[in-house]
Amino acid sequence: MNDALPVAEPRTTPPAPRTAWIALALAGLIAAALLAFQVRGGPFAWDRAIMLRLRIPGDTAQPIGPAWLHEAMVEITALGSGTILTCVVVAVAGLLLVQRMWLTAVLVLAATLIGSTVAGQAKYWVGRPRPELVDHLVQVTGLSFPSGHATNSAIIYLTLAGLVAQVARGRVVRRYVLGLAAVLVGAIGISRVYLGVHWPSDVLAGWCAGTGWAALWWWIAAAVRARLAQRR
Repeated sequence: MNDALPVAEPRTTPPAPRTAWIALALAGLIAAALLAFQVRGGPFAWDRAIMLRLRIPGDTAQPIGPAWLHEAMVEITALGSGTILTCVVVAVAGLLLVQRMWLTAVLVLAATLIGSTVAGQAKYWVGRPRPELVDHLVQVTGLSFPSGHATNSAIIYLTLAGLVAQVARGRVVRRYVLGLAAVLVGAIGISRVYLGVHWPSDVLAGWCAGTGWAALWWWIAAAVRARLAQRR
């Protein structure tokens, strides 16, 4: 009798309490929604305090730290750009396809495409303008909440890491993939605040939404994989 899953696809996911993933998904998405309602009244006091701490006192055009830090932040922020994220998704999906992991490839494409589309629309629902408290150190356009770089990098890197971890063999590999994704997402979000193009709450909302989205799709993928593995 034939399985509904290709031979290369794992039949089970790594041991993990599914209720924990559902709880994380709900917590992240609800936190992002609550921030969306609260920011309509303007930036928080801690938004202003953090952004000013990242500039030389009395000169909002000069970021703190050496010149190389500014250059590094510009390069790090590019890792959350639409072009780079699209290339990463295509590359990962292609690798999964050549390994005959068709289910995981489809889940990767669906999760990242839907998530990025919803994140883009969220900016118009909130309509928050960019911060003008400090000078922008890179050119930007569009609205501010949630941070597109922070949201999309969290949606894509964390979702990819979660889905790839389901098919990776070995606990060390899974931890490495998830840890690397978390570091990338954190660095990209910090770079947006450092460069003065987003309020910290924009980035925090993006992290919450992306983490919740990734957890939701981990649970969806586990449920679909288990259902298909039972069909013989």
